[in-house]
Amino acid sequence: MVCRLTKEFFFEAAHTLPKVAPDHPCHRMHGHSYRVEIAVEGEIDPEMGWLYDHSQISEAMNPVIAELDHHYLNEIPGLENPTVEMLSAWLWNRLSPVCPGLCEIVIQETPRARCTYRGK
Repeated sequence: MVCRLTKEFFFEAAHTLPKVAPDHPCHRMHGHSYRVEIAVEGEIDPEMGWLYDHSQISEAMNPVIAELDHHYLNEIPGLENPTVEMLSAWLWNRLSPVCPGLCEIVIQETPRARCTYRGK
């Protein structure tokens, strides 16, 4: 039996998008209240009755959230151009080694805009 577990996380951060035109609003420093969904998928352990302990996702994400929360994303190595797409891939690279079955990351940047990344 295959299932998918999804956990939500939140952080606040500021950024600029240095590659957009200087008159673009995102060229100026601004912030977001990010909502991140981390999904893992795989076979349920028949003895335990679960894919794995949900806390494993939190254990993997907590140090990453600490690195991002209330920081200027452009100063974080690998996020010099922190579009939501680049942030999704950056998160994938950080989490995939420690989250077996990682299958999807969704980052909501505003109430009406989000990015879904599946590691490809």
